[in-house]
Amino acid sequence: MAKKKPEEAAPGSPAWMATFSDLMNLLLCFFVLLFSMSSIDAQKFELVAASFANTFSIFTAGGQAIGDGILISNGVSQLSQLDDYLNSTGKAAESDKQITDTLEEFDNQRMAESEEMAELIEETITEAGMENLIDIEFTSQYVQLTLNGSLLFDSGSASLKEESIPVLDQIIKILQRYPSSIIEVEGHTDNVPMTNGRYADNDELSSARAISVFKYITENSNIDPSMIKHSGRGEYNPIADNSTAEGRSLNRRVEIKIYNTLSSF
Repeated sequence: MAKKKPEEAAPGSPAWMATFSDLMNLLLCFFVLLFSMSSIDAQKFELVAASFANTFSIFTAGGQAIGDGILISNGVSQLSQLDDYLNSTGKAAESDKQITDTLEEFDNQRMAESEEMAELIEETITEAGMENLIDIEFTSQYVQLTLNGSLLFDSGSASLKEESIPVLDQIIKILQRYPSSIIEVEGHTDNVPMTNGRYADNDELSSARAISVFKYITENSNIDPSMIKHSGRGEYNPIADNSTAEGRSLNRRVEIKIYNTLSSF
């Protein structure tokens, strides 16, 4: 029996060309899709831009779209208005001014409260006849009462002198008026080195003196001890010249700071 001859392939393009054609068609569809997505509906664009303008205030002078903006509507000819544009963007300049004004107003309120406290305290001290024993100063944060060290302590000692007790009792009456205020007791010395051996240096002496005043206040009043801080500042914050006896006398002191309610946190 004769063998059947194999069928010959129909004439046409190579097989790879069909695959390549499919790939090109897919790429064409892809780029057409991209082009269609990049087309902007002018009306929709205006609506979106207007929405941003109303929400974030990025346009000025009633502009409702980017085309109405300061910099773009007339091209680079409007670059001279760059400062106006930057100030209008997000209204940053206005916000900064509001913050500055708020902080300034708050500081003025604190200063006013401290001044009122200082006037009342000074009146009380004058009525008690102790205006020559207690110096009064104030800042926007606190009122400061300064007691000379020679009134409170003997040289090189942290034990309160008997004649200082009436002064401290008067100060306690003042402090009890301000139960919500933070109180700081600071001890200060001159720069003369310690020689009696009881305290290693002026740091220890100033700390011991601050603690003595702190303990007397807490033991003889109903003031919450947690509202009182105490610290020794040594010789490092002089208010007068340590080269003179008078200056050293002024530097040996105890400062009591009464913080106003706006600063007691």
